[in-house]
Amino acid sequence: MKGSIFLELLEMAEANFGEETVDRILDSAELESRGAYTSVGTYSCKELVTLVTAFSDHSGIAPNELQRLFGHWMMTFFTKRYGVFFEDKHSAFDILEAIEGEIHVEVRKLYPEAELPSFSTQRIGGEQLELVYTSPRPLAPFCKGLIEGCLEIYDQKASIAASAVPDAPQSTKFLISLENQT
Repeated sequence: MKGSIFLELLEMAEANFGEETVDRILDSAELESRGAYTSVGTYSCKELVTLVTAFSDHSGIAPNELQRLFGHWMMTFFTKRYGVFFEDKHSAFDILEAIEGEIHVEVRKLYPEAELPSFSTQRIGGEQLELVYTSPRPLAPFCKGLIEGCLEIYDQKASIAASAVPDAPQSTKFLISLENQT
């Protein structure tokens, strides 16, 4: 995983738990990188999970909930840092559908070694989107947070149902159903 993800996790943790707590956790966690991240470096997802677990232990917030909240944080980061991808998109569905065919194409140009998850989407009428997230990394709650954050950006309300994909143990299907907004 790219170091920018780790740096943003630490930023979120500092904002919520304080710099001293983050330093203490980095010092005590058994991290191959020893907690020294650069934005362009590549690090093991295992370290991210270790950090999320340590922040969970400190805060009492369940690891999956911290991942989900981090997904929200990262969506805000993406809009600030990579706003160009959002400029011609008019809804959350538009940006979610662009991840694989537009956004990840550009990421691969910059970071050919990046191991990205895959996202396949299918619209079901105008009010539902099925998004299948496939990755060997255990980050489906993070993905859900990204989806929720994306909906917030476009001021859309939706229910999100997550389910396993039969015969695809590394995939999670999210059914996103927009709520009528009157």
